[in-house]
Amino acid sequence: MMDMATLFVYLLAFLFLHITIKHFLNRIRNLPPSPFLCLPIIGHFYLFKQPIHRTLAGLSNRYGPILLLQFGRRRVLVVSSPEIAQECLAKKDIIFANRPRLLFAKHMSYNFTSLFWAPHGDKWRNLRRIASLEMLSTHRVHMLSFIRQEEVKSLVRHLYRNQDQMVDMRAAFVELTLNIMTRTIAGKRYYGESSTISGTNTVVADAEEVKRFGEIIEETNRLGRESEIRDFFPWMGCKRVEKELMECQRKRDSLMQGLVDEQRAKMERSDDNESGERKNNLIQVLLSLQDKDPDYYDDELIKSLMLVASHPLVHSYLFYC
Repeated sequence: MMDMATLFVYLLAFLFLHITIKHFLNRIRNLPPSPFLCLPIIGHFYLFKQPIHRTLAGLSNRYGPILLLQFGRRRVLVVSSPEIAQECLAKKDIIFANRPRLLFAKHMSYNFTSLFWAPHGDKWRNLRRIASLEMLSTHRVHMLSFIRQEEVKSLVRHLYRNQDQMVDMRAAFVELTLNIMTRTIAGKRYYGESSTISGTNTVVADAEEVKRFGEIIEETNRLGRESEIRDFFPWMGCKRVEKELMECQRKRDSLMQGLVDEQRAKMERSDDNESGERKNNLIQVLLSLQDKDPDYYDDELIKSLMLVASHPLVHSYLFYC
């Protein structure tokens, strides 16, 4: 039998050959510079320490403004020059337009049909057009600005009433963001009391719905972190994570479908009463488009755009407008 020392020597020889061959293959393929020591399985993960941005800055200073890293089974291109980033995002935008086909995106964005994950093409362009006109246009942003104003005033009143007590500002700002998000999308608050808001059309979700909403958010965040590990190392708990993602999406889809049905019933009652009530949330706007073109604006497309509207980057843009 082979003793441990011989086996260790063979493993070192294999590791050296693997790293050397991969390094020279990258040079033959004319790939961007990459740190020489790329370990099997983990790639360049061993280089990273907190804070991440300083690690990337150090690597860029050493290898240049374009750097190719290997994260598990995935390659990652790091660009640290503004000029090169502009070339990638403006001049070569079609080449870099597609997103990686991640497990989380497959199950949580209706099989890559959400705006953030759809492949570049007619579907993506139509989604971007709808988002630009119906979600991020100047008219729509100003029309829904009263929601942001009311929620900020509500937070200020809450802080004033509790000025002699300790307040968790992180939790307060999270609730502020979530209330702005849910009121913008569905005209409903999930945190706080209706008495703190002056708007007469604001609905506060009941305790059971609030609990369900919070659990779905926590589960989505947890599965997002776990699926990221799986995308780099696909052999680590793939089936379990995928099964949990499918179940989480089922619950999330049920919640969103309930919101769509609720707003549809509200609009039908409004039409019956001929009140001429304005459309004061995203679902009502999309349902009005569905009435004009039901084949294209189906419920799945509406729920897909609801996911886009709930993204933190979108609300950062809306908040500062």
